[in-house]
Amino acid sequence: MSNGAGGILVRGVNWLGDAVMTTPALHRLREASQGARIILLTHRKLLDLWQHHPSLDGTIPFEAGEGPWSVARRLRAEKFQTALVLPNSPRSALESWLAGIPERVGYAQPWRSWLLTRAATPRPGRFEMHKLSRNEINQLVQASARGSDFMPCRPQSTVAHQIHEYLHLAGSLGANPEPIEPKLVVARSEIEQVEAAWLSRLRQQRAGAGEGGPLILLGLNPGAEYGPAKRWPAERFAAVAREVSARIKTCVWFVFGTASERELGGTVARLAGGNVFNIAGKTSLREFLALLKICRVLLTNDTGPMHLAAAVGTPVVVPFGSTSPELTGPGLPGDARHRLLKSDAPCAPCFRRVCPIDFRCMKGISADAVVNAVLEIAAAR
Repeated sequence: MSNGAGGILVRGVNWLGDAVMTTPALHRLREASQGARIILLTHRKLLDLWQHHPSLDGTIPFEAGEGPWSVARRLRAEKFQTALVLPNSPRSALESWLAGIPERVGYAQPWRSWLLTRAATPRPGRFEMHKLSRNEINQLVQASARGSDFMPCRPQSTVAHQIHEYLHLAGSLGANPEPIEPKLVVARSEIEQVEAAWLSRLRQQRAGAGEGGPLILLGLNPGAEYGPAKRWPAERFAAVAREVSARIKTCVWFVFGTASERELGGTVARLAGGNVFNIAGKTSLREFLALLKICRVLLTNDTGPMHLAAAVGTPVVVPFGSTSPELTGPGLPGDARHRLLKSDAPCAPCFRRVCPIDFRCMKGISADAVVNAVLEIAAAR
């Protein structure tokens, strides 16, 4: 909880991956506001994400189901001078307006611009995401089969990425809009705790079996909350784990995920066999971050853990299908540490939750291609 009066309230976003992508803007805001108190208003489910974060002086959590009037009453007591509203929802602007914060900055959107004292216009280079209809998808597939060069509108600009959306808004308060990589902080003590809890027994077992060499931790994240269109097939995750394990004898795989993805993680672990352990739903967010930090590489879909891994410095291998790495790729756009794989499906990215045809965007990414990407990163590290 914060203390003292005045300063800047940052209304945070509500999704894990999006929250990570706001960290460059928070860093730039801290640079531009030396001495100012910066407090983040965040959903309770993301509260632990912000431990040790150097850009913040504190956090104010709100509960699932808590109304804007309740949130505003708590904010009023803090006497903030400025609110930077990162989400585009009417509710997020209403909270700051009800709290009586004098300066309220956010993007202009229907039903909320009047709640802001400074409604920012869309930034240059912004890509308007368009969810393709089934008819549009079929037209693209048919055009490709005919050899036509008709293609959907896809993000091309180097400033299309979502991190620029938040940096541009922070620039309204005088912050430098130049991009820097998203970063999260994991303390050494947290790493030591997860090593003791999750790896010490495995090391002892290997030593008892006379197996030499350092234990190499690799990660799998086969889930994605947004929908099945973002999920590379589970059997291919398992195939990659089997093949990489055959080549790196000292590796161990952890399958990560939420409690709701435990069954999926169990399927991947069962199909992979051997040294693949399903720990989906068994870690706290801070433990998850620490385990990601000590992974040599994470094979993941385009989802929140992809952003977490990149933000703690772990390279990722990501099959992209319905979404676009140009918009929501890991880390700083163009970061050579990561391997982002795409097929030549003419309908990708469609930005849909569920594929209405044959899932060719993901099925077109082979397990062999992913194996090679994982081995390349593992060798480099």
